[in-house]
Amino acid sequence: MERIAILTGGGDCPGLNAVIRGVVRAAVLEHGWEVLGIHDGYDGFFSDDPFRRLASRDVRGLQQRGGTILGTSNRGNPLRYPVRRGGKTEYKDVTGEIVKKLKRWKVDVLVAVGGDGTMKIT
Repeated sequence: MERIAILTGGGDCPGLNAVIRGVVRAAVLEHGWEVLGIHDGYDGFFSDDPFRRLASRDVRGLQQRGGTILGTSNRGNPLRYPVRRGGKTEYKDVTGEIVKKLKRWKVDVLVAVGGDGTMKIT
């Protein structure tokens, strides 16, 4: 079985939940894939609660709700990710760590939904 992950990054805007719903319904109902929803954009990769499994029942009626059920962040650029060290904020490329986590979670495809900041990694 294929497993995909979806995240929403950048500022909140109309239509994010509709996109999540469309991806989940197509993946699950048309292809039989498993979908993981990453919490809070790229920040989710570094949290204690990184994702939730999404089934078609989880997205029923979702297109009519504003925002994003996954949460979002406009500060999590993976090419320049803020890391606190010794009381200072440093910026680090964390794309390698994200790829390792996707492999560990057995994710075949990452769907990133957002604007130009979110798409910098793709």
